[in-house]
Amino acid sequence: MTRTERPDGLAALEDRIGHRFADRRLIEDALTHVSAAQGKKGSYQRLEFLGDRVLGVVVSDMLFAAFPDADEGELSRRLADLVRKESCAEAAQDWGAERFVRLGDSERQNASLNRAILGDVCESIIGAVFLDGGFAAAQKVVAGAFEPRMRSPRRPLRDPKTTLQEWAQARGLPPPAYRETGRVGPDHAPEFTISVEVDGFRAAEAKGLAKRLAEQAAAAAFLARENIVVPGFGKGDA
Repeated sequence: MTRTERPDGLAALEDRIGHRFADRRLIEDALTHVSAAQGKKGSYQRLEFLGDRVLGVVVSDMLFAAFPDADEGELSRRLADLVRKESCAEAAQDWGAERFVRLGDSERQNASLNRAILGDVCESIIGAVFLDGGFAAAQKVVAGAFEPRMRSPRRPLRDPKTTLQEWAQARGLPPPAYRETGRVGPDHAPEFTISVEVDGFRAAEAKGLAKRLAEQAAAAAFLARENIVVPGFGKGDA
């Protein structure tokens, strides 16, 4: 297949994204991991950089309009939840993008990278739409994928680490201690396993595509296991 040909089924992907590309090379690049490209050109790396910024601007604008009574802290929590790598991976899966991602042989053998790559692909697709159709086109695509998530958050908006620390402090306990207990994958895309310990309680463990995400997930796992209710948001959740 040449780079100017439309891969079989790509039109269906465009329909699910909500944008038909005038420049087909953009969507092809947006779906190409650096391991399958000729050097850094022709991969999604630059598009991912652009798409990340476009996503942040569009989601921030959506939140500002949708929650006129929310303060800066609440808006920031909502933004962080919506643009986190896991949320982007879910959006890419909703589009069915995983069928079209081009990977080198080494990446195909590392299944733990799938969600990290899908999160990158979501952002690269948004960047490609922005270049192909402008801000209005990117805004439409982002709204279609992220507005339902904005209206019905899939995770609690309270930061699990902050919640756990405040819970421990209120009981006169030392701050929770986080410890890296595992790491897999290549240096450029590792997956971490983090354990959180609170005096008098069994440790809780979780994985994440970054140490920060693994720490948050471990704190959320602890909160859920101990049935700790977060005021206004329910029990902790990853």
